[in-house]
Amino acid sequence: MALSGKLSTEIVIQAPAGKFFNLVSKNIPNVQNICERVHGTKLHEGEDWHSVGDSVKQWTYVIDGKVVTAKEAIESVDEENKTIKFNLFDGDISKQYKMLNIIIQEIDNSNGSVSAKWTVEYEKINDDVEAPYGYMEFYDKVTKDMNAHFLKA
Repeated sequence: MALSGKLSTEIVIQAPAGKFFNLVSKNIPNVQNICERVHGTKLHEGEDWHSVGDSVKQWTYVIDGKVVTAKEAIESVDEENKTIKFNLFDGDISKQYKMLNIIIQEIDNSNGSVSAKWTVEYEKINDDVEAPYGYMEFYDKVTKDMNAHFLKA
């Protein structure tokens, strides 16, 4: 069985172009106020929430019906391609994964719609650990919560 892998999902949203990427790249503290499964976040290290490599956030959220914690740091931001890459570590993450990276991209589709694409790159600590399928379900729910918020605004 492979210890590392990649999972991906793409969800069409009705939010105006740029709103989704703006939230995940520049307003990440607001996610806890929008998404039911995100219980809290706080700045753990650094002086601002959005510095690549310099800021570390502490998250509390629900995966597979369980409240879990993790730290997160931004690895890279590509404004042109509306892509951001996060590294999740410590807390409950380190009990199952040596590495867990999340890549989020807002895609402007040719038909005028917008999609949110989530990719999870992972390396499990051993063969007994399941691939992070719970995270894919979590990101589906989070995206739907964000989309509903954008449509209300």
